[in-house]
Amino acid sequence: MPLELTSVADDEAVFHQDGAVLRYPGLRPDTDYEMHDVAFRTLPRPPGSRLATLATVNDVHFGEVEAGMIEGLDLGPAVRVDEGEEAYPEVMNAAAIAEIAAVDPDLVVAKGDLTADGRDDEYWRFLETYQAAFGRRLLFVRGNHDAYHGQRFADASVQSVSLRGVIVALLDTVRPGHSGGQIQDQQLEWLDALAAEADRPVLLFGHHHIWNPASASRPEYYFGLRPDDSERLIEVVARRPAVIGYFAGHTHRNRVRRFSATGDVPWVEVACVKDFPGTWAEYRVFEGGVLQVHRRISTPAALRWSERCRSMIGGLYPQYAFGRLEDRCLPVWPRRAS
Repeated sequence: MPLELTSVADDEAVFHQDGAVLRYPGLRPDTDYEMHDVAFRTLPRPPGSRLATLATVNDVHFGEVEAGMIEGLDLGPAVRVDEGEEAYPEVMNAAAIAEIAAVDPDLVVAKGDLTADGRDDEYWRFLETYQAAFGRRLLFVRGNHDAYHGQRFADASVQSVSLRGVIVALLDTVRPGHSGGQIQDQQLEWLDALAAEADRPVLLFGHHHIWNPASASRPEYYFGLRPDDSERLIEVVARRPAVIGYFAGHTHRNRVRRFSATGDVPWVEVACVKDFPGTWAEYRVFEGGVLQVHRRISTPAALRWSERCRSMIGGLYPQYAFGRLEDRCLPVWPRRAS
């Protein structure tokens, strides 16, 4: 395992190497450092007081027994636990829950793919673990894996929660029976009205990532949100400056994109809980902005499993899933009304 700078916040940096977790708290915001021959800069701390903390998970996949299969394609090698070992979704989610509980967030958002195959027992296992830990602080919605066979659990079309300093909005982006997603007219109308009346910034969450409207081709099928729906969502965000970012899962990678119509608004994808790098995300809400801080799940058992998953997709999976530091840890700034 190489030495990797996995997380940078406004006040800390975290490295991983050979199963060891090297934490450096007490750093100064917006400051250049060099540690272990790695140069980095801490995140700027938004102005004002810290008001709230939330955490997100996605692609937790309770019930999964084999990692590395992508929509049925055998890109190899797939990875399974050895006989007698605990199922890896149990290992990864238990560790994520413990780490999230330690920061005592105001809200925990699970943005889809709660299950591997949408079975009732998988869904109940998700509820047993996450609701037991977070109770009413848990907000969740389904992903494509939860609705391939017509299932209807966790299918709330729209949800919102107001916290100090921010409104959290959550959309159901599932297109039942398909891996790709959609957004319906009434959801966009709801978001438009919510953002028009918002008295604080809005963080928007959903399972599926969006299509890039600047793409040269317009595919009939897209793995994320359908192109037409992506463009309509971008239009709403462009005219509603209260919305300061969209945060998805689904792709099992860390990536940030920005589009001309929405300027500096980040369109974010966050890597999965269940395999490499084994991710949950922390959001620190200040009066003057929000910080996203990537957290690699770091119990010894979780690290042993996620390290085994580096071999997936012919060994290219880490390059795909981990992303750049700026894809994992970033400030999200308020927007000015036009």
